[in-house]
Amino acid sequence: MISTPDTPAAPSDWVRRFAALIAPGSTALDYACGSGRHARWLAARGARVTAVDRNPAALEALSGIEGVTPRQLELEDADWALAGEHFDAIVVTNYLYRPRLRALFDLLRPGGVFIYETFMLGNERFGKPSNPDFLLHPGELAAALPAGWTVVAFEQGEVATPRPAMIQRLCAIRADAPGRLPA
Repeated sequence: MISTPDTPAAPSDWVRRFAALIAPGSTALDYACGSGRHARWLAARGARVTAVDRNPAALEALSGIEGVTPRQLELEDADWALAGEHFDAIVVTNYLYRPRLRALFDLLRPGGVFIYETFMLGNERFGKPSNPDFLLHPGELAAALPAGWTVVAFEQGEVATPRPAMIQRLCAIRADAPGRLPA
C-alpha cells in the first residue's frame, strides 16, 4: 500500500500486537509520528493521542481526527517541549535520537506501555537509514531501560517485510514486575 496523507500505511504489526496492553481511554504519545498511522489507529481504538512531529504538512493531515491532538515540535532541540508531561503509552517507530531516550522514558506513567521499533546496525546494506547515528547497536534499546522497568518483548534482526531491513523492537512496561501479555 502506498502511503499518502489521506491513506497512511497500515500500523506496524509490532505496535498492533502490543497496543493490546493499552487500555481504552489511555493517553498515548506517538513520537515522531510522521503520517500518523499509529496515532490514527490508536485513536480509533479509544486512546487519546498526542501526535508530535516536526513536519507541519504531516501534522496537518491529522487535524480534525477525533482523539488525535497534533503538535509540531522540533524533536531534537535543546529545549524539551514535553518536559513535565506524562502519558499512559508511548509509541516510537522508525526514529532514533539517542539524547532523547531518557527523556522519553520519563514521560511514561508508572504501569505505562512503551512500544519502540526502529532500525539497527546492518540496515546500511539495505539502504536508508545507513548513518550509524540513526541505527541502534545490538541490544541497545533493552539495555537503555532504567531500573524498575520490565521487558515484555524484545526482538532484533533482519526482516523481509514490508521491505528488507535490520530492526530492533521493544515493548516494556514501567513496572518492576511482569504484567499480562497480549493475546
